[in-house]
Amino acid sequence: MADWNAELYSKFEKERTLPCYDLVRAVETVPETVLDVGCGIGNSTQVLADTFPAAHIIGADNSPDMLRYARENHPGLEFIELDAAHDLEKLPEKYDLVFSNACLQWLPDHRTRIRELMGLLNAGGTLAVQIPSQAKHPMHHLLTDTAHGARWQGKITSFRQYNELTEEEYFDALSENASAFRMWEIMYFFEMPSHESILEWYRGTGLRPYLAQLCDEDKTAFEAEILDGIRKLYPVQKNGSIIFRFPRLFFAARK
Repeated sequence: MADWNAELYSKFEKERTLPCYDLVRAVETVPETVLDVGCGIGNSTQVLADTFPAAHIIGADNSPDMLRYARENHPGLEFIELDAAHDLEKLPEKYDLVFSNACLQWLPDHRTRIRELMGLLNAGGTLAVQIPSQAKHPMHHLLTDTAHGARWQGKITSFRQYNELTEEEYFDALSENASAFRMWEIMYFFEMPSHESILEWYRGTGLRPYLAQLCDEDKTAFEAEILDGIRKLYPVQKNGSIIFRFPRLFFAARK
């Protein structure tokens, strides 16, 4: 899959950063060392630095473009390249806090990832994770159903794999690896100016695996089909804006 486009992703930085604040508030200790897994454009790493100014904080991501943007816009912070799907157990250090905001959904085998992330913690350390609740989000069903449509047979041959577990499966995985934990869900209600703005949101995330397989002409046609679906899913409010509901699952676990 093509590399991320940091500028495109950052267009909704305020909305994408809000869950970082909700997640960091669940950390009950004051860590000295922090690893931010899937730091992206560095917005979550900055939230951590603002919250724990005395801590040594490292932001980690596998996208060169995201890391470029993070280093340019947060020059006082430290960032490293890391493939969290394969290299977590290769990290030589342990941390008081391992933080991951909106990253785990892109990784396979969450039971293994939770075990590996918990393994990066010092004794008494905290794992704090936020994952979009994709199974509950109508946009993800729209993307999948459209990509499997007859019009795109032979053109879209690789389909997004949704890796999230059920709440019960996350509960069991955390029970097996943590001394204590809690889980919760938040529904965000973002005010969007237009249906096109929701399409723009997904150009930076969920549309990427599909657009990468299409020529420019087909990209335009595929986006038009998605936009038509967005108009059917999201009514216009009296003030002309759109309510974009976005459910997210959180958990905080102690080693």
